[in-house]
Amino acid sequence: MIMCREATRLMSLKQDRTLTFRENTALRFHLSMCGACRACMRQFDLLHKIASHHPSLPNDATERGDHHGSH
Repeated sequence: MIMCREATRLMSLKQDRTLTFRENTALRFHLSMCGACRACMRQFDLLHKIASHHPSLPNDATERGDHHGSH
């Protein structure tokens, strides 16, 4: 079982990319037993939702200036 630190890392990653099956399974299992991390996940989701609707924030990697592989 993963610890809370790893769970929060996975929660953060989940906002940016799809988790692997293993990552998602570990996170879901942890969340099923940890109320503090469930609350944290709700906060991550809320912040992501608010940020995605804010007009002055970039919506995708292109707008953020992330050009990995195009150097």
